[in-house]
Amino acid sequence: MQLLFATNLKALREAQNLRQSDLAEKLNTTQRKISYWESGKFEPDLENLWKIADLFEISIDELIGRKEF
Repeated sequence: MQLLFATNLKALREAQNLRQSDLAEKLNTTQRKISYWESGKFEPDLENLWKIADLFEISIDELIGRKEF
């Protein structure tokens, strides 16, 4: 699921015309962390999954690729 999350996060961010730094600011994290998530090096913890899903108004299932958004 890691790769689906990474791909979905990048697609959602780009669809909103956000830079990694913009998304990081909205999530109160760093651009480096966003980069790691999008590259699949790391995955966010549950709290950040909730924040990301809420920000993009999708479910966590959609975010991680269990359902299409």
